[in-house]
Amino acid sequence: MHPVVLLISQRLTIGMLLLFAVSILIFVGTEMLPGDVAQAILGQAATPQAVANLRLEMGLNEPALSRYLSWLWGILHGDLGTSLTTQKDIATAISGRLYNTLFLAFWAAIIAVPLAIGLGLIAVRYCDRWPDKLISGVTLATISLPEFVIGYILTYLLTVKLQLFSPVSLMFDGMSLAQKLNTIALPVMVLVMVVLAHMMRMTRAAILNVMESAYIETAVLKGMSPLAVITKHAVPNAIAPVVNVVMLNLAYLVVGVVVVEVVFVYPGMGQYLVDHVSKRDVPVVQACGLVFAAVYIGVNIIADVISILANPKLRHPK
Repeated sequence: MHPVVLLISQRLTIGMLLLFAVSILIFVGTEMLPGDVAQAILGQAATPQAVANLRLEMGLNEPALSRYLSWLWGILHGDLGTSLTTQKDIATAISGRLYNTLFLAFWAAIIAVPLAIGLGLIAVRYCDRWPDKLISGVTLATISLPEFVIGYILTYLLTVKLQLFSPVSLMFDGMSLAQKLNTIALPVMVLVMVVLAHMMRMTRAAILNVMESAYIETAVLKGMSPLAVITKHAVPNAIAPVVNVVMLNLAYLVVGVVVVEVVFVYPGMGQYLVDHVSKRDVPVVQACGLVFAAVYIGVNIIADVISILANPKLRHPK
């Protein structure tokens, strides 16, 4: 078997095993959540008999292993279950929410990735000079602040003071693309500021590491300009680590938006998850957790595959 095919097969197998292990952790974690969903649905005034009857009706009295296997079997057949509090199909409810989260993450990535790589190249070109120090200082300042702090600062400046955007990012069917982009402007800004610093600094570090190679010194001695050396020799050989850090941050944009969605009341997966955690709607929490895990593991597998394909020794084995 070709080494590339073998390595990709190994990554896919590991990814599936990780997802299986995560499903166990999610189920065990939700089982440990305090409170009783039957009590939450019926209210504190409900009689013990009424709560017991509802628990029996929902199947909550079944052994944990039996409920886990039933849940896993349903997932393998595309059934994420039914919400205990709304009695609606979870897959149907999640589909629209997942689209909103992916839409938000997509536009944040469209801005953050080229901006981070561009700033990283500028930092390398002017290494240890004032542009490099300015870029590093500003990005470090943004990464040091939690998402909700950045969100509240931008909300105060851009909605209260300048009145440029709405403080609530409500998106609904029928909106034009321009209206949607205006709606998600603030959460996109927050996400860009959160992931920009990490991507920029890793891009800078990866290219600077390559710049110490012997062939870079040869290119400089041949009289190539610093920019040409960076773009033609350093960047192509720094693709693998740069791709890894970019993909990791893209995964964060999808699974790490919970705080941002809550701050701006954005109708995405994060807001949906938080709403149902408070109701102790275990099937919804489990489904959301598994979807987030699948996205994160999937993006990491893609990053591994790209890194494998970027390695010429693996593509052209002797």
